[in-house]
Parts: sequence; structure tokens; C-alpha cells
Amino acid sequence: MIRERNQSMKLGLIGLDVVLAGLSFSLATILHFFIIDPQKRAFVSPDDQGLFAPAGLFPDGYAVLSAYFFPGLFFCLSQILVFIVTDIYQPARSRHPIRETVLIGRAVFLNLVIVLAFLFFYRGASLSRLVILYTAILSVVLHGSGHFLFRLYLMRLRQKGISVRNILIVGSGRLAFRFYEKVMRNQIYGYRVLGAVGTKKDSHPTMVNHLLGPIKDFEKLAKQLNPDIIVYALSEDHNRLQKVVEFCDSEGFDCRIVPDMVDLITSHARIEDMDGMPVLTLRDIPLKNGYNRFLKRSFDVLFSALAILLTFPFWLLLAILVKLSSPGPILFAQQRVGLDRNLFKCYKFRTMVVQDESVSDTTWGSKQDQRVTAIGRLLRRTSLDELPQFINVFMGDMSVVGPRPERPHFVEQFKTQYDHYMRRHSVKSGITGWAQIQGLRGDTSIEKRVQADIYYIENWSLLLDIVIVLRTVPSLISNPGE
Repeated sequence: MIRERNQSMKLGLIGLDVVLAGLSFSLATILHFFIIDPQKRAFVSPDDQGLFAPAGLFPDGYAVLSAYFFPGLFFCLSQILVFIVTDIYQPARSRHPIRETVLIGRAVFLNLVIVLAFLFFYRGASLSRLVILYTAILSVVLHGSGHFLFRLYLMRLRQKGISVRNILIVGSGRLAFRFYEKVMRNQIYGYRVLGAVGTKKDSHPTMVNHLLGPIKDFEKLAKQLNPDIIVYALSEDHNRLQKVVEFCDSEGFDCRIVPDMVDLITSHARIEDMDGMPVLTLRDIPLKNGYNRFLKRSFDVLFSALAILLTFPFWLLLAILVKLSSPGPILFAQQRVGLDRNLFKCYKFRTMVVQDESVSDTTWGSKQDQRVTAIGRLLRRTSLDELPQFINVFMGDMSVVGPRPERPHFVEQFKTQYDHYMRRHSVKSGITGWAQIQGLRGDTSIEKRVQADIYYIENWSLLLDIVIVLRTVPSLISNPGE
């Protein structure tokens, strides 16, 4: 239901954002060349034959317009594409204006990086970086304010009864309340609950106030109220459900069903078709999609190969230091649990004295761990000990970004101690991840790590991976390892 209305809202917001992105760029250009530094207009030279060449569209004397018209279009297009990729238009993100503005700020920053990177390699006319910077600042303000005012306008329309669809709920228990709660939380989409039919003794306390009558009067009430949608929210009763569906079909009512397994379903559930049979997927994980897996694997191969080539000379220095620090091998290989609970050997520079596997595989590390060598402590604080894991990434056992891999001994412990822990193994383990850039590294809360990992898994995008990679180094500085 929300998805139906959200498509219209999304189109409206995209149209608004196109206008606001263009306005941001236009105001930034005016601010720079007509208010702050008007003398710089004399030095503006339009592109002659590059991508942004005006091709005679503008008369002489309009150098600023000729030089910045097409770059402005490029900025607008890239801004909207970044908004779409980062899910700015996702329904849940419209509930908190401040949070949405922060997300808009992140998306604008990403677009700023993309535009500046493009201009760095572009060999056409020189464009002012200050105009781009002013545009980014104005974009955050205008898009944040624009989205807020757009939704405020929609809420006013809903309050006036414009484009509102009325709902009659069949049922008044737990399922009905859960549905009612969702409708009330998303009033901006224009759905209004007329009431519910059910028995008072089986009703949820909140739904008692919305009871219109017993279930036996359902058909009479439906004809009397003439709702736009009838929602069946009762515990499984095939006979009653069939009667409601047949009634809705014969009378022309739009019928929806809330499944009795609602507590098992996450916000990322979806229904897919298997040769005509509907199959409910409880967790719709983006990386189960073949296209997304191809994108992520391509990124992993390219990034890991580049990382190995650029840092390999440094590996030789670290190898010598590790060898001199204590007797034993340079690399430390240990079994970890990865994708689909499969075991793989994870490689690191050795940071501890050599010990029996039964000890190293079952002992949790800490800041005061006496097994860590002097050079090992430095490697751990800087996370340089994890450089060999790029070999794991290149071989396909790991990913650049993902949940950190854990030892089998602790996986067996944690899966019974922490809810949904094993969901971490629905994607490949990573060198860095959403949990790590939140400061959840080393001896920190496992529960918070699990929550962060699940958020990453359910909200994956290639852009999110890039964001995490870019934020990893600052995170390492502010939250060094142990």
C-alpha cells in the first residue's frame, strides 16, 4: 500500500529535486560571479570543443551562462542519480526531517566528490571549484527545506481529505493493531482507518475504541461505509478469509491480507513468483541478486588487486619487522566462518608469539593481551596486520566491505547469545565494514556489532561500500585497534 503511494511521492520529490538542484547551481554561480567576486567574470572562458562546449547556443556577452550551463545540467543529473542510489526517497526516511537532512547532506557530499573527480580528469575549460562548493552547501539547505515543505504540504492536503483512501479492518486483535499502527505512522500517504470489526473480548486495547461491530455484521458495515480498501487482519481461518475475499470480489472492494506470520517478517520481506506460485522471502538481501553480486565482486577484485600492487613493497618491510620481533612464521593463517557458514583460512601478519591452535582459536583478545609482540601491538593499532586479507578478497573468500569474520569457536557461542547473529553469514566477510567505521572494533559490544552488520546487509549498495571505504581511514585514526 505504502509502495503504491510512495511511487507518486517519489516522482514528485524527484521533480522538485531537479528544480532545487538547478536552483542551487544557479544561485551558487550568481553568488560567486555577481556578488562575491564580480571581477572574475572577465576571466570566464567557455569550453571550445569539449563536453561542455555551448555549441553556439548562447550569444556573445554571456560567457558565464555559456561556460556553466552544461556543467549545471551535469550536476543536476548526478545529484538526482546519487539521491536515487542512496535511497533518499525510501518511505521510512521521511519521518524525521533532521535525519533526512543529514542523509541529504551525505548524498550531496558524495555527489561533490563525484563532480570534483570528474572535473579533475576533464580536460575542457577550467571551472571554478568554489561554484561547486557553494552549490553543495546550498543543495543541503534547499533540498532539506524543500523535502520538509513538500511533505508538510502533503499532510495539509491529507488533513483536508484530499486524495485520502478509507480502510475497513476485518479483525481487532494483535494483527489488526500492528496494521493500524503502521497506517497511523505513515499518515502522509493518505490512508485513514474508518474502524474495525471484531469481538470486544479478543480486541487489542487500542482497537477497542475503533470497533464498529461484530464480524457477522462485516458485509452490512462494508456496504454502509463503502471503504476504498478492506484489510483482512485475523489469525488464520481459511473459511472466513475465503468468505471475505469472495464478498470483496463480488462487491468490487479492494482486498488486502495481513499474514498471520507478521512477527517473523522483516521490513525487507518480499513476495516473488516461482512459476506462478507466490513465495514469501522473509529477508530480501540485496546481495542475493546476481547483478549486485557481480558489481560487488568486480569492485573487490579491482580494489584488492590495486591495494596489493600499491602496498606490496610495504609488506616486505612489515615482514622483516614481524620476523625480527619473535620466532615463527610471518603470516598467521586461522580458520574463520564466512559466507553461508563456510570455513576459510584468513591471513594476517602475525602479531602474537607462536602458540598452540587450541589456545589461539578459543581465546578472546584484549588490550592487555600478553601474547602480543611489540611490533604486533603497533600493527594491531594501525590495522596493518590485516593487509594480507586483500589476498583473501582477491581469491574470493572475503570482500573489501562486510561483517568481520569470526572464529568457529566464538560463532557457536554468539549464535545462542545474540539475536540474529547468524544473519551476518548471508554475505561475505569483509576487511572493513559498517560496524568498524562506527567504532565497533576489537573488544566492543557484540550486540551493537551484529545490529550494524545486519543494517549493512539489508541496505547494501555499491555506493555504501564506497562510503565505508572512504570513511575507514578516518575511523582508524579516531578509533585505533587493539
